[in-house]
Amino acid sequence: MELRELAEKILFGTTLNDKLSCPATITDERPGTAVVTPAMPGRPAELRFKNQESRKADFPGLHRLNGERERGLLLHFFGNHELLATELMALVLLKFPDAPSAFRRGVLRTLKEEQEHTRLYLRRMKECGIYFGDLPVSGYFWRSVSGMESPMDYVARLSLTFEQANLDYCRQFARGFEAAGDAATAGLLERIYRDEIGHVAYGLKWFRRWKNPRETDWEAFCRQLKFPLSPQRAKGVTLNVEGRRAAGLDEAFINELSVYSRSRGRTPTVFVFNPFVELRIARGRTFMPSRHQAALARDLANLPQFLCRQDDIVLVPRRPSLPFLSTIKQAGFPLPEFVELEGQGIDETSTLRQRKLGALRPWAWGPDAVELFQPLFANLTGEQFTPEQRFNEKLARLHSKAWSAEFLKRVLSKHAGLAWLCGQEEAGEVVSTCESAVATVERIRGSGHHKVVLKQAYGLAAHGMIRLWEAGVLDKQRRWIERALESGHPLIVEPWLERVLDFSVQLEMTRDGLKLCGYTGLVNDQRGQFQANWADSNAARKVPGNLPQPFLERVGVPAKFYRFYRDVFTQLEGELIKAGYFGPLGTDAFIYRTADGLFGLKPVVEINFRYTMGRLTLELMKRACPGTMGVFRLVNRAMAQSEGFGSFADFAHALASRAPLRTAGSPVPKIQQGVLCLNDPAEAQEYLALFQVGRTVDPSYCQALA
Repeated sequence: MELRELAEKILFGTTLNDKLSCPATITDERPGTAVVTPAMPGRPAELRFKNQESRKADFPGLHRLNGERERGLLLHFFGNHELLATELMALVLLKFPDAPSAFRRGVLRTLKEEQEHTRLYLRRMKECGIYFGDLPVSGYFWRSVSGMESPMDYVARLSLTFEQANLDYCRQFARGFEAAGDAATAGLLERIYRDEIGHVAYGLKWFRRWKNPRETDWEAFCRQLKFPLSPQRAKGVTLNVEGRRAAGLDEAFINELSVYSRSRGRTPTVFVFNPFVELRIARGRTFMPSRHQAALARDLANLPQFLCRQDDIVLVPRRPSLPFLSTIKQAGFPLPEFVELEGQGIDETSTLRQRKLGALRPWAWGPDAVELFQPLFANLTGEQFTPEQRFNEKLARLHSKAWSAEFLKRVLSKHAGLAWLCGQEEAGEVVSTCESAVATVERIRGSGHHKVVLKQAYGLAAHGMIRLWEAGVLDKQRRWIERALESGHPLIVEPWLERVLDFSVQLEMTRDGLKLCGYTGLVNDQRGQFQANWADSNAARKVPGNLPQPFLERVGVPAKFYRFYRDVFTQLEGELIKAGYFGPLGTDAFIYRTADGLFGLKPVVEINFRYTMGRLTLELMKRACPGTMGVFRLVNRAMAQSEGFGSFADFAHALASRAPLRTAGSPVPKIQQGVLCLNDPAEAQEYLALFQVGRTVDPSYCQALA
């Protein structure tokens, strides 16, 4: 029989006998002309592809292999995959009759093995009481591969994508069947696994022959695949490195594939780290980050990856390095897809502009985020927000510390009977002139608070504030006050209180209302500048550690403290509904010691309408073992140098020796103890983010951890 005749019989035949029979002698003397790809191959009625919009068939999975019927249902999926591979190989023979004869002979050899695999699956599933056609079958493989434009495209899509993924699935399910006591099916999958190694090796040989010799295998593979296919489809849950080496894939390719991530179908959420929204609101387009601010934004650009699910996307100036991503993956964190920005925007040729997206998640919504995401709003299939709904003047006011101070005053008015709350004076006074600022400072000092702090309405951490510790200093600071007020935004004047315990409350405003994410401890320096966040396993329910006993003696029982905060959340929820805000927010607070030795609570220092390092800490804790606590800390270059290290890379190496990361559990491990660098120490220039986990951790010091 001529090879073309066999291929036509397999591709267009409507019986399984047409598909699975092959004569002993095949010649290829009349390959004929190229055929037009049909919408689907010929098939028996019961094996025609289900409608793409129909509900997916119930895939049994590894956890349902104890019953014969469940095993048969799983084999039904596998049998359809092998039949599809057979049909696609028939198509490539008909679509590219001018391909090298050696290539066509190799396709025929592989086709025969796929026919045998299909027959083996049919025989085994019949023994389990399942017949081919008992379940609806998917045409996904056909739709993904049949549009191939060349033989090279074929080996990239089928051999190096779907058959490469089978190196993982065959081995994974062979072990699953063996664990379930089904040696027969385990042996069948091991046989198919060995054949798949050969199929990948065959495709790789021709791919290397046809690719641009100046490109690596990985570069050529990524370039060859067209959206929606991506290297993500070339692997399973657990990467089988041994099988890939046996197929001839090199270490560089395997390592790149190991950390590659892209959505398999779920519409991804897009994240970006834009930490200076308050300053952009205050200064408009004239805002230019300082050298240190630009370094912070660059060094920590990947941090949103720890807020992500695996299918999500993080926009970064530069994709994190392969060794760093490998370390993060080994620690048990899912890896998102990283898309590099072009300058300050999304490249006009980026496929991101054509993809369906679920949601947009900047670190904070502001004018910079709206500008960056402008080309993507039309692609949203999940959230239905316009750019104007995401940021407007009403929402801009929420970012002002003046708004937080006024909200706190409303809270205090509602709960005036609680003696352990701070008073209206401690809440801060909003002033708009230099004269009112001076008068407010004098009034606060007259009430017994000699230390006073002035804050700009839009500032970041401890920046944009001055402290007045001594009498008479105010005259020297008058010029600072005047310059700050020239921006048109007010100042907040408040007494400096003796803090005993700083903490933050992390929240999320959703369509269903304001949700509590959890509490984190907060470590600030003498100036009130952020140093660290920490949390424990009970962070979703209470402040980490213990509330000071003298404070509890004033409150009565902890339940009153948390009941008070529930009332605050209800009050805040109403404000957010009026403003139209949806997204993350964090409220800083602290317990302080009064001049007469009592303890009080300032429940709202400021509200940050964005993701915060506290929220990041809570997300990180989801990857820590139960019963542990974790600390998130930023280390700057000066701190590393003070420890005697010339670079962050040296500093990180020392940390790995003194506090090695230990994980527990499988298949996805969790951190048991040790320190993990959250951005690449080899690339960081000014800032390194650390996450330390242990049964007990000192949150006040997290540098050279012993």
